[in-house]
Amino acid sequence: MSHPAEPAAHTEPAARPSVLTVRAVLFDMDGTLVDSTAIVEQVWLEFAERYGLDFDEILRTSHGVQAGDTVRRYAPAGADFEALTAELGEMERSRTDGVIALPGAEAMLTELPDEAIALVTSADRILADIRMQAAGLTMPSTAVTAESVTRGKPHPEGYLKAAALLGADPADVVVFEDAPAGIAAARAAGMRTVVVGDAGGELEPGMWRIQDYSAVTVTAVKDDDGGHLLTLTL
Repeated sequence: MSHPAEPAAHTEPAARPSVLTVRAVLFDMDGTLVDSTAIVEQVWLEFAERYGLDFDEILRTSHGVQAGDTVRRYAPAGADFEALTAELGEMERSRTDGVIALPGAEAMLTELPDEAIALVTSADRILADIRMQAAGLTMPSTAVTAESVTRGKPHPEGYLKAAALLGADPADVVVFEDAPAGIAAARAAGMRTVVVGDAGGELEPGMWRIQDYSAVTVTAVKDDDGGHLLTLTL
């Protein structure tokens, strides 16, 4: 007795990879190149417990933002904001256990020409050096850190400054970011943006998403004016 053939399984077509062609690539650090979640949460938990603050609310709003801005937002009136910020900074600098690079980040930084990339982070330079070293990543020659700007993320100043230092027009730049504040800064700078991880909400035109760099490929070609044409396949 014959049986009717089973219906063919429905399979979704594989998504086509996205290809971006740019002249410069800018990276946030924490959550984008480096996973330092455990340390960041420890420090802000101690801060929240000291003053009886809502830890979850602090975490929700502090990621990607300069520590001093978060301290000013949440510390009680009359607190010494500068001293508190310095104390929190020292706590973060002295803790490196569990700091690791995101998958593929080391290869990504190695494959891109150093003169065409920059780090743009809300951390100060000392903390950025410590975290990158702890994660086994090479610090790009161009780095815009907290002390390099007058207005932190979500203001676009840091990303615009990095693009200028690399001699790249914002329209020819792609930013890798994970935090809403940093994504807003990159978008305000007029730059294409790749969201790393699941934060950042819905993607808008000019935005893409990756979980990490393990599937990202890079091709770099030097052009006639000495710059680089970078092709990234996501």
